[in-house]
Amino acid sequence: MHLEGAIAPETAVELAGRHGVKLTIEDVAARYNYSDFSGFLEAFKWVTSYLRTPDDYALITRRLAEELLRQNVVYAEVTISAGVMLRRMQNVEANLAAIQETATSVPFARLRLAWILDATRQFGADAAVEVARCASQFQRLGVVAFGMGGDELAGPTVNFRPAFDHARNAGLRLVCHAGEIGGPELVREAIDLLGAERIGHGIAAMRDPTLAEFLAARRIPLELCPTSNLRTGALAKQTGNPAASLKDHPLLAFFKKGLTVTVSTDDPAMFHTDLLAEYSHAASLGLTSLQLAHLAEQSISASFLPPMDKRQMLDDFRAAAKSAGLL
Repeated sequence: MHLEGAIAPETAVELAGRHGVKLTIEDVAARYNYSDFSGFLEAFKWVTSYLRTPDDYALITRRLAEELLRQNVVYAEVTISAGVMLRRMQNVEANLAAIQETATSVPFARLRLAWILDATRQFGADAAVEVARCASQFQRLGVVAFGMGGDELAGPTVNFRPAFDHARNAGLRLVCHAGEIGGPELVREAIDLLGAERIGHGIAAMRDPTLAEFLAARRIPLELCPTSNLRTGALAKQTGNPAASLKDHPLLAFFKKGLTVTVSTDDPAMFHTDLLAEYSHAASLGLTSLQLAHLAEQSISASFLPPMDKRQMLDDFRAAAKSAGLL
């Protein structure tokens, strides 16, 4: 999920007010209403324009943590659009310090958050290298990975290899959005050329059985976001069906084929969803209670937690699932 994509309409109104702009809930709702990927990108650009100070980032982090606790989330790896911060000439270190201080404060002791600094693909390869440098420098502030999102059709994948190489050499984990609106070849490029260990979305694999088999064999996790794929038109694009609905999402098919998949929210406030809703959607697609439990286990296994922490979290989850009669 993206930190900035979790800005609820009420929070957007508050942020705008801090900077002398009067908005209403209805204004934000209108901005959060789109039917294609370009419309979403414009909405994301608009709402992040009100993130101007470290205090603004502290506010949205607090609201995110409160919301995740409401959903019984215990751990999340949250993407932060550092590329946008740099483009707006903000102090990335100060913003991250405010984010980390808020996330680790006493009210959120039951929640553990880690950060993925994200380059925006359409900003270009040099800008991506700058984000990778920031990610490398600020691991002490909870940064565990470097990623790339934005418009995956903007620029050849190979151009971004220096950024991913820099992050890898600094000991960071690597993720990349691919196969959301782009074709299956972009998923393979993200893995083969950039070394991506996890793929954001990757639903284009539904069009390429060979790629699906490769992902299953390599156990490369796909971060699946059903509501997002519907709202951005990505699912319609990949299926070739303008009227595609959630029942056309490949989550169940991928799960049955043995791919490592997680269920995620992407930009929950902007897509009017949360993690509980996404698990409900997974159930509506046909996953049984046992399969939903395995889906949750896969999210822990796919995380970038240290091995000992990962094993403990899996043990805790399995104990709770057994107690609830799910395993």
